[in-house]
Amino acid sequence: MNYKNRKCLQKGFSIIEVIIYLGLLSLIALLVSSVVIYFTNLNNQSKGDREVLENARRVLEEMTYEIAAAKSIYTPTTTASQLSLETSKYVPTGETTSYIDFFICDNRVCFKKDGQNPIYITDDAIQVSSLAFNQISTNGSTSIKISTTMRYNNAINGVQPSVSFTSTAALRNN
Repeated sequence: MNYKNRKCLQKGFSIIEVIIYLGLLSLIALLVSSVVIYFTNLNNQSKGDREVLENARRVLEEMTYEIAAAKSIYTPTTTASQLSLETSKYVPTGETTSYIDFFICDNRVCFKKDGQNPIYITDDAIQVSSLAFNQISTNGSTSIKISTTMRYNNAINGVQPSVSFTSTAALRNN
Protein backbone atom coordinates (compact mmCIF):
# COMPACT_ATOMS: atom_id res chain seq x y z
CA MET A 1 0.00 0.00 0.00
CA ASN A 2 1.18 3.43 -0.70
CA TYR A 3 1.11 6.45 1.59
CA LYS A 4 -2.13 7.96 0.16
CA ASN A 5 -4.12 4.77 0.69
CA ARG A 6 -2.93 4.42 4.32
CA LYS A 7 -4.03 8.00 5.10
CA CYS A 8 -7.56 7.28 3.85
CA LEU A 9 -7.81 4.18 6.04
CA GLN A 10 -6.89 6.00 9.26
CA LYS A 11 -9.87 6.70 11.52
CA GLY A 12 -10.22 9.64 14.00
CA PHE A 13 -11.41 13.16 14.44
CA SER A 14 -9.92 16.24 12.93
CA ILE A 15 -9.26 19.26 15.15
CA ILE A 16 -12.22 21.08 13.61
CA GLU A 17 -14.57 18.19 14.48
CA VAL A 18 -13.31 18.20 18.09
CA ILE A 19 -13.81 21.97 18.38
CA ILE A 20 -17.36 21.72 16.98
CA TYR A 21 -18.14 18.83 19.33
CA LEU A 22 -16.82 20.73 22.39
CA GLY A 23 -18.74 23.86 21.37
CA LEU A 24 -22.01 21.93 21.05
CA LEU A 25 -21.39 20.13 24.34
CA SER A 26 -20.70 23.47 26.08
CA LEU A 27 -23.86 24.99 24.62
CA ILE A 28 -25.98 22.05 25.81
CA ALA A 29 -24.40 22.19 29.29
CA LEU A 30 -25.09 25.94 29.47
CA LEU A 31 -28.74 25.46 28.48
CA VAL A 32 -29.26 22.64 30.99
CA SER A 33 -27.62 24.61 33.82
CA SER A 34 -29.73 27.69 32.98
CA VAL A 35 -32.92 25.64 33.18
CA VAL A 36 -31.83 24.09 36.50
CA ILE A 37 -30.99 27.53 37.96
CA TYR A 38 -34.31 28.96 36.72
CA PHE A 39 -36.36 26.19 38.34
CA THR A 40 -34.33 26.37 41.56
CA ASN A 41 -35.02 30.11 41.81
CA LEU A 42 -38.70 29.53 41.01
CA ASN A 43 -38.87 26.89 43.75
CA ASN A 44 -37.20 29.24 46.28
CA GLN A 45 -39.63 32.04 45.43
CA SER A 46 -42.58 29.66 45.74
CA LYS A 47 -41.26 28.54 49.14
CA GLY A 48 -41.06 32.17 50.30
CA ASP A 49 -44.61 32.85 49.08
CA ARG A 50 -45.93 29.74 50.86
CA GLU A 51 -44.16 30.64 54.10
CA VAL A 52 -45.55 34.19 54.14
CA LEU A 53 -49.07 32.96 53.36
CA GLU A 54 -48.89 30.21 55.99
CA ASN A 55 -47.75 32.67 58.68
CA ALA A 56 -50.49 35.15 57.81
CA ARG A 57 -53.09 32.39 57.84
CA ARG A 58 -51.87 31.09 61.20
CA VAL A 59 -51.90 34.57 62.78
CA LEU A 60 -55.40 35.35 61.54
CA GLU A 61 -56.71 31.95 62.68
CA GLU A 62 -55.21 32.40 66.15
CA MET A 63 -56.61 35.91 66.51
CA THR A 64 -60.03 34.93 65.19
CA TYR A 65 -60.18 32.01 67.62
CA GLU A 66 -59.23 34.17 70.60
CA ILE A 67 -61.58 37.00 69.62
CA ALA A 68 -64.50 34.59 69.24
CA ALA A 69 -63.82 33.18 72.73
CA ALA A 70 -63.29 36.57 74.43
CA LYS A 71 -65.73 38.20 76.81
CA SER A 72 -64.89 41.72 75.68
CA ILE A 73 -62.26 44.04 74.32
CA TYR A 74 -60.12 45.49 77.09
CA THR A 75 -60.15 49.11 75.98
CA PRO A 76 -57.56 50.60 78.38
CA THR A 77 -54.73 48.84 76.51
CA THR A 78 -56.28 48.31 73.07
CA THR A 79 -54.84 50.65 70.45
CA ALA A 80 -54.73 50.68 66.67
CA SER A 81 -51.65 48.40 66.84
CA GLN A 82 -52.45 46.31 69.93
CA LEU A 83 -55.50 44.22 70.72
CA SER A 84 -56.26 43.36 74.35
CA LEU A 85 -59.04 40.93 75.15
CA GLU A 86 -60.74 39.97 78.38
CA THR A 87 -61.22 36.22 78.42
CA SER A 88 -62.18 33.37 80.69
CA LYS A 89 -59.42 31.23 79.18
CA TYR A 90 -55.92 31.03 80.68
CA VAL A 91 -57.28 32.19 84.03
CA PRO A 92 -54.77 32.20 86.93
CA THR A 93 -55.76 30.39 90.11
CA GLY A 94 -58.18 32.41 92.20
CA GLU A 95 -59.14 34.72 89.31
CA THR A 96 -62.32 34.76 87.23
CA THR A 97 -60.97 36.55 84.20
CA SER A 98 -57.71 36.95 82.33
CA TYR A 99 -56.31 39.24 79.63
CA ILE A 100 -54.50 38.44 76.40
CA ASP A 101 -52.78 40.76 73.95
CA PHE A 102 -51.77 40.66 70.29
CA PHE A 103 -49.15 43.13 69.08
CA ILE A 104 -45.93 43.49 67.06
CA CYS A 105 -42.67 42.86 68.90
CA ASP A 106 -39.30 42.55 67.13
CA ASN A 107 -41.08 42.79 63.73
CA ARG A 108 -43.10 39.67 64.55
CA VAL A 109 -46.63 39.14 65.84
CA CYS A 110 -46.68 38.32 69.54
CA PHE A 111 -49.34 36.77 71.74
CA LYS A 112 -49.16 37.56 75.45
CA LYS A 113 -51.18 35.91 78.18
CA ASP A 114 -51.81 37.77 81.43
CA GLY A 115 -48.68 37.68 83.61
CA GLN A 116 -46.54 35.77 81.07
CA ASN A 117 -43.87 36.69 78.56
CA PRO A 118 -44.92 37.28 74.94
CA ILE A 119 -44.83 34.35 72.53
CA TYR A 120 -43.98 34.84 68.85
CA ILE A 121 -46.66 33.46 66.56
CA THR A 122 -44.84 34.24 63.33
CA ASP A 123 -41.61 32.63 62.14
CA ASP A 124 -38.33 34.51 62.34
CA ALA A 125 -38.12 34.36 58.52
CA ILE A 126 -41.17 36.63 58.35
CA GLN A 127 -41.19 40.36 59.05
CA VAL A 128 -44.50 41.98 60.00
CA SER A 129 -44.55 45.52 58.71
CA SER A 130 -48.06 46.39 59.88
CA LEU A 131 -50.75 45.09 62.20
CA ALA A 132 -53.88 47.14 62.78
CA PHE A 133 -57.09 46.58 64.73
CA ASN A 134 -60.36 48.46 64.28
CA GLN A 135 -63.40 47.91 66.46
CA ILE A 136 -66.69 47.67 64.59
CA SER A 137 -70.03 47.80 66.40
CA THR A 138 -73.20 46.87 64.57
CA ASN A 139 -76.61 46.42 66.21
CA GLY A 140 -75.06 45.76 69.61
CA SER A 141 -72.52 43.16 68.43
CA THR A 142 -68.82 43.90 68.37
CA SER A 143 -66.33 42.78 65.75
CA ILE A 144 -62.66 43.42 65.20
CA LYS A 145 -61.22 44.18 61.78
CA ILE A 146 -57.65 42.84 61.56
CA SER A 147 -55.28 44.14 58.88
CA THR A 148 -51.72 42.90 58.51
CA THR A 149 -48.87 43.07 56.04
CA MET A 150 -46.08 40.50 56.19
CA ARG A 151 -43.05 39.84 54.05
CA TYR A 152 -40.29 37.29 53.75
CA ASN A 153 -37.05 38.57 55.31
CA ASN A 154 -34.78 37.54 52.43
CA ALA A 155 -35.23 38.76 48.90
CA ILE A 156 -35.32 35.98 46.33
CA ASN A 157 -33.95 37.09 42.95
CA GLY A 158 -34.62 40.70 43.88
CA VAL A 159 -38.22 39.91 44.85
CA GLN A 160 -39.37 39.93 48.46
CA PRO A 161 -42.53 37.81 48.83
CA SER A 162 -45.18 39.67 50.82
CA VAL A 163 -48.87 39.51 51.57
CA SER A 164 -51.52 41.84 52.99
CA PHE A 165 -54.60 40.41 54.66
CA THR A 166 -57.73 41.83 56.16
CA SER A 167 -60.15 39.77 58.19
CA THR A 168 -62.98 40.36 60.62
CA ALA A 169 -63.79 38.39 63.76
CA ALA A 170 -66.81 38.80 66.01
CA LEU A 171 -66.81 38.60 69.78
CA ARG A 172 -69.14 36.00 71.17
CA ASN A 173 -72.45 37.15 72.51
CA ASN A 174 -72.67 36.97 76.29
